[in-house]
Amino acid sequence: MTFSVSPSVIVREVDASAVIPAIGTPPAATAGVFRWGPVNERILVSSEEELASRFGKPHANTTWQNHETFFSAADFLSYSNALYVTRVTDGANTEIADNTYFQAKYPGELGNSIEVSVVTSTSYEEAIAAIGDIAGTITFNSTSFSVNGLTTEIGEIQQDDIIRIGNDSVGYQELIVSAFSDDTASPGSAPFNYTITTKNRFTLAETDLALLKITRKWGYANIAQSAPSNANNIHIAVIDAGGEITGTAGTVLELYENLSVNSDAKLPDGTNNYYPTVIFNSSAWVNQIALGTLVSTAITIPIYDRMADGTDGLGEAAVPFGQVALGYDLYKDANEVDISAIICGKSDSSNLANYVVANIAEHRKDCVVYFSPPLADAVTPSNPETKMTNVIAFRNLVQSSSYWFMDSGYKYRYDKYNDEYRWVPLNGDIAGLSMRVEPWVSPAGFKRGIIKNVVKLAFNPNKAQRDQLYGADINPVITQVGQGVLLFGDKTGLGTATGSAFTRINVRRLFITVEKAISTVSASFLFDFNDEFTQTQFKNLVEPFLRDIQGKRGIIDFRVVSDATVNTPDVVDRNLFRGNIFIKPARSINVIELTFVATRTGVEFDEIVGQPL
Repeated sequence: MTFSVSPSVIVREVDASAVIPAIGTPPAATAGVFRWGPVNERILVSSEEELASRFGKPHANTTWQNHETFFSAADFLSYSNALYVTRVTDGANTEIADNTYFQAKYPGELGNSIEVSVVTSTSYEEAIAAIGDIAGTITFNSTSFSVNGLTTEIGEIQQDDIIRIGNDSVGYQELIVSAFSDDTASPGSAPFNYTITTKNRFTLAETDLALLKITRKWGYANIAQSAPSNANNIHIAVIDAGGEITGTAGTVLELYENLSVNSDAKLPDGTNNYYPTVIFNSSAWVNQIALGTLVSTAITIPIYDRMADGTDGLGEAAVPFGQVALGYDLYKDANEVDISAIICGKSDSSNLANYVVANIAEHRKDCVVYFSPPLADAVTPSNPETKMTNVIAFRNLVQSSSYWFMDSGYKYRYDKYNDEYRWVPLNGDIAGLSMRVEPWVSPAGFKRGIIKNVVKLAFNPNKAQRDQLYGADINPVITQVGQGVLLFGDKTGLGTATGSAFTRINVRRLFITVEKAISTVSASFLFDFNDEFTQTQFKNLVEPFLRDIQGKRGIIDFRVVSDATVNTPDVVDRNLFRGNIFIKPARSINVIELTFVATRTGVEFDEIVGQPL
């Protein structure tokens, strides 16, 4: 406050321009078993392609599987573009692959597919048989050639090296080595004989041996700009040697050029150029380990070092429940991470649903849990009545709450990564449908409830079975002729006995949205005075926000009371502020009743309209 004794003009500024921001739907969250990626961390992904890249594709192994977890997340991302994913492991049997100098970035068998290659300026390229060195014969086959009678010994050639053979007259051909053998009768003395087997076919015609020249190059020289610039610099290539990551063996995942082996090396812009630091900060696949430190002067030939001993641990069917719970615990604190939905993915019992509902959703009170019955209940039995009974029994094991939404089972969908069909729970789809509509709109029905990527349903309940399921708070997913597969219910797990508006998912999500938005902006009033100005300012903030939702048909009517009738002197003296917000939520139609009346020719419609029928 500025004070003035003499006459003056004092300027004060009051900001009354604040508004409640436009509504946005926060990401969903899931936790489960994946083949790759950081463990027990929240990672935000925006597409199925990014999910597969960050966390690995679903495994084709019949004894270790995670397709229910993977495709629950992938199916959600076919409707929405924001999902937090947390990878969990069994906590004991998942090992990190490594080699002499490097280890995989994350634990898992997928790391065994990685090879790391290192080259120096001196080992980048060398002539191994100069013109005139070949005094004997050279024999060409489709995938190999033999050099006999060399007057000088060839240095060591390794698998994945590039051999350049030819001359200026007939041209050159570059061959990738798959094997190299020394056939010399008396090792260490001329004449020298070698056989080089190649990965690509040799087509160069035979010519005068005296004109041939053979050069060995680093296997990845053709994608590098040039050799390392000095004796202290190295190139590092990270390769999918086994093809498990990309599907094509030998694919280069990453290439780092001119990294330094000196720990104090800097680039011109001041950034660190020491190879372990650069790899740690930049690589998605490997880290340097302390088992061995690279010394450039000791690298006389390129290093090609495949990783080994990585293990996946237990699959999604066997990973301990406690480890999965730890993954979901990362989403417990609303102040740390903003989410609107939790996808349970695969569940073998009611433990997961009960845990997530009680410890996360009911604790946060700003998100909805989506889950499906176990595969053993909804897929395995052949009798639809048995499936219905099992599914209802499963629901009865889950505590009632308006913060969960349960569907009726599984869908059969195509796994493009392994060229087979899989049974996948529907909760990822249902959460996706909910994210695609406004919070106050029901995600069910022919307009908004169409399920993607479905070959068939494990359980397609008829009308009588749907009545039983819906009465137990289970939302049927059905196949409708001419319409496809669709969600045919919008009930939460609160139970029907209460008669509450919160038995419907659109009402629950409406109140979550309104409560979160208004409570967030209310924080700006902390430490203000509880007077008429503040009370009016609060009302003027909230009313336009609710009026906008009303204009979008989400609210029938509302009233905001924040005046002296609720902020009594006693409330003010206790340093409280009260705002009462009354909302009449819009209700979704669950039953349509059509009455057709046949009348006599002489009857006027006005005589019978409005009469009991």
